[in-house]
Amino acid sequence: MHFESPWAFLLLIIIPALLTIRRYTLKRGAIRFSSTGNVAKAGRSLRRRIYQLPTVIRILALVCIVIALARPQTGREQIIDISKGIAIEMVVDRSGSMGAEMEYNGRQMTRLDVVKKVFKNFALGDDEDLPGRPDDLIGMIAFARYPDTICPLTLAHGALSPFLDTIKLVQVRSEDGTAIGDALALAAARLEKADEALARQRSGKNKNYQIKSKIIILLSDGENNAGKRDPLQAAKLAADWGIKVYAIAIGGGEAVQSIRTPFGVYKVPVSQRVDTTALKQVAEKTGGFFREATDADSLSAIYEEIDQMEKSEIESVKFVDYNESFLLFAFIGLILIGLEILLSNTIFRKIP
Repeated sequence: MHFESPWAFLLLIIIPALLTIRRYTLKRGAIRFSSTGNVAKAGRSLRRRIYQLPTVIRILALVCIVIALARPQTGREQIIDISKGIAIEMVVDRSGSMGAEMEYNGRQMTRLDVVKKVFKNFALGDDEDLPGRPDDLIGMIAFARYPDTICPLTLAHGALSPFLDTIKLVQVRSEDGTAIGDALALAAARLEKADEALARQRSGKNKNYQIKSKIIILLSDGENNAGKRDPLQAAKLAADWGIKVYAIAIGGGEAVQSIRTPFGVYKVPVSQRVDTTALKQVAEKTGGFFREATDADSLSAIYEEIDQMEKSEIESVKFVDYNESFLLFAFIGLILIGLEILLSNTIFRKIP
């Protein structure tokens, strides 16, 4: 129980003072008798034994009124955890050049497969340096000549692995290309509508979820050569919406790519120029950073850096829902006053 006005208990000090004043100012009637010996032998009646009952009732009534003035309140304390997460759009280049090989844990894999594996570790955790992002909204966009939304922004991270498996190198030559600007613009548009996406997912623990910030992780190994928008136009759009872009250049320089033929698998040297200037400008314009990843280890290190810079938060809000309880004590006090008046004027009536 909580008292809103505890200072009211100071009034309890007045009660002993009132009793003392009443004791010394009360006028008592007297009748002279020649002897009271026989009265003493008669003993004390029940009414005589409890003659102080009205005074006790009056004291209890005053105590109840003082408690009512102190405004007792009953309530239940509640603590709500508000998760403040990051809305993340992963933008992955799946053009033909991403088929060039890169080392991952001692194995040669395509750049695209390495990117997918490291991103999975970033999102779900790898039990080592990347703890995962369980409190973040995560979506994925893949692009070649055209960008496609692979996974909408979601808190249900169990769906990320199946969606990642659907990202493949472009197979049709007419769809090959690198539309960085269009992919970036699509990701920014998805993040701009992130609050609507979150509203559709609100249920249970997600009711107290808030978006702290919005970021795009852009990975490409080429230069913009397709699409309607160039990267700087898309970067301006992201900057206007308060979205940061972390741009990562994959590979670069000389590399090899495995080509399957009827006569077997051949490794063909490939050379791909990465437009690092455009990626740097995109990152700087939006408040992010630009990094180059030449292998899986350097890519993991970049994700670790992002993980340290973009932290989710959990804020605990404590509140107490109070109900006023003073009416009960006030009602009891009034009943006791009425009872004291009734007894004083009937059973315990004094003459004079």
